[in-house]
Formats: sequence, structure tokens, C-alpha cells
Amino acid sequence: MKQRYRTVWVSDLHLGTPGCRAEDLSRWLKRVECDHLYLVGDIIDMWRLRNRWYWPAEHNRVVRRLLKLAHRGTRIVYIPGNHDDAARQFAGMEFGGIRIELTALHETADGRSLLVTHGDQYDLVIRHSPLLSKVGGIGYETLLKANRWWNRGRAAFGLPYHSLSRAIKLKVKQACTFISRFEENVALEAERAGFDGVVCGHIHKADARRLAGVESTRSASESEDAVAREADLGIEYFNCGDWVESCTALVEHDDGCIEVIDVLDRLDASLSEEIPFEADDLEPWSETPMPLPLPVPPSRQGVRLG
Repeated sequence: MKQRYRTVWVSDLHLGTPGCRAEDLSRWLKRVECDHLYLVGDIIDMWRLRNRWYWPAEHNRVVRRLLKLAHRGTRIVYIPGNHDDAARQFAGMEFGGIRIELTALHETADGRSLLVTHGDQYDLVIRHSPLLSKVGGIGYETLLKANRWWNRGRAAFGLPYHSLSRAIKLKVKQACTFISRFEENVALEAERAGFDGVVCGHIHKADARRLAGVESTRSASESEDAVAREADLGIEYFNCGDWVESCTALVEHDDGCIEVIDVLDRLDASLSEEIPFEADDLEPWSETPMPLPLPVPPSRQGVRLG
């Protein structure tokens, strides 16, 4: 049975790496119907493919699912991230019904305007310490390898999937601080540009919540009570998560309600069945300076800024 949504956002698939959960993603995409689909960066891991080629049939199948959705009328927007930054030079072009943009504006069914961006331009490590970013990427990849062995052992004992890498990451104080600063930076940009919220990826941590007032938090002294600093400025923060650890997606229903879904939890009996053979599954088939330009929300259209 098809799962119907108005909009779907996915990010950080990392196709081209062993850690990508391509088979699960392909099975889910086969059963999804939506009007809009946003690919919010790091879809193809070009960093990894430059060093070592890895592209099994399951990854090809994901691409075909996306092209099929586009062919059937789904509007697909691909917003490259830092791992597929080479695709940014093609911004404004369309390939197979998939349009490439640097950032995007999404209007929800209930009239909210959301900035859609991968978010790497708000990551200070990537912007100012690219070498440190590369080293961190190697460490993260090592952690993902350990995670795969960890879950193979759990599966042998009939235990469910558990992300060891995510659990370790969220217990490290520096990682938590980085995530908090990232969320603050992204929300601040959306707030300043006049959006009602922001949808991003990049940090592999799915979320859907209303953030505290960013401007007031930055200006408050460290001695002030944390609760007093959380003045709500109405900025909604959404993160798609990833498809190497959590297998999550962000979805909008026809009434405008947005939520994070755990796709693995929704792999019921119908999803776990073998995908029927489809003949077309066997068919062959300069970096932009940051910060990236933002789309103009409806509230600012026709208004000259600055």
C-alpha cells in the first residue's frame, strides 16, 4: 500500500559508500507518493568516490526510484551538500526531471515559508578548517565500520538495529556543543531572512521542533537562567537525519503538519517482502562560494533588503 505525503525531505544518503542503507531506502521509495521531494544534500558521496569507486546495484536502484517518481509527476529538487558539492556548478539545471538548486523555498499547505538548505555553509569547521573536517570524516567513517560489525553481531542474536556510532556521538560533549551551535546558526539565518522555519541535513540528527530565540540567546550572559533566555521567536527547525545510521525522513501531510518518521519502524510485512523484479532496474544509466544565496520568502518578496 502506498504511503501518501504532500512533501518528503531526505538528506545524507551517502550513495557510493558501504554505509548507505540503499536497500531500505529503495524499498521505502517504491511505496511513497508525494507532490514534492527534496534531496537535501550529501546524496552522492563524491568525496569517497574520488578515492575509491563503490557503486553496487542497490545504489543504482535508488537513483531509478527517484527518476521514476519524477517521471510520475513528483517535483524533485536536489540541493547538493559538502560531499556532493561538485553538483553545485549545475544549479538551475534539470536532469531527468530533477532540478538542482543551491537552496530552496518551500511553502507548506498551511502557508508557512521554509528555507531548505543542506547546512554545511553554517558549519564553521568546514568553512574555516577543511583539513580538520577531512580528518573528522575519516574518524566518522571508521566509527560507521564499527557500527556495521556491531549490528551484525546483534542480528546474529536476534536483536534489533542499534546505532552505536550515533549513541557515542551524542554522549560526547564536543559533539553536542557542535550540534547546538549548528542549529543556532541555521535558525539565525532563516530568522534574519524572514522565513518561518528551516529544513536542513548535514549533522545526521533528525529533529522537528521550535527553537529558542536565537538573537536573545546570543546576547544573554552566561550567568542568566537558561529558561529566561528561551524567548520563542517562532523559528521552526527541521532536520532530515540520514540514511547511514538512523534511516529517517521528514514528511509533510496534506494539512501542513510536518514530522520526522523512522522508516525502519515502518518496515512492516509489506515493506519487508521481496521487491518484484522490474526490467528497467537493469538499464545502464566548480564549487560555489559560501555562504550560498537564499531564496526570498513571500513575506519579503517585493521588499528591498538593506
